Formats: sequence, structure tokens, C-alpha cells
Amino acid sequence: MNYYAVYLPMKDEELSAIYRPDHLAYLDARMAEGKVKAKGRFTDGSGGLVIYQAESQEDVEEYVQHDPYIVHGARSYEIKEWEAAFAE
Repeated sequence: MNYYAVYLPMKDEELSAIYRPDHLAYLDARMAEGKVKAKGRFTDGSGGLVIYQAESQEDVEEYVQHDPYIVHGARSYEIKEWEAAFAE
């Protein structure tokens, strides 16, 4: 399994506010499945970051395409494979 950082830059603040509860519920469900390892917004309001764990970037692309923020055009996204190093 690999890690992928998904940057979700702000496209539309109004749509982001409307779909935030749905977005968070979606990510919480992916966390329960073990697909999302971390999530959070940038304090400057420019967007957020989600860390997924998956077999491939194509799997992550599929997950991101179902995120309400993307479905409704509130955010754009960029996926990067991430070589994670964690403190023990």
C-alpha cells in the first residue's frame, strides 16, 4: 500500500461552505474503511489536504471523484504519491 497526498485548493468558497458537512462525512467514512489516514484544512482558507492509503493512484482518483467537494465543483484537486516517514 502506498500513501497519496491530495491537495484540494479552493475554487468556490460558497460551495465549499454548503458541501463541507457532506465532504467531512465522506472522508470520515473513508477513514473508517482505512483509506484516509489524515485530513485537514489550511488555516489561511486556501483549501485542504487529505492523505489516502491505497494500492494505486487510480484507486485514489476514484475516491476523490466521489468527494462531494469535487462532485459539486467546490474544489479542484491534485494527487501526488507520497513517501511517508512517521515518527516511532
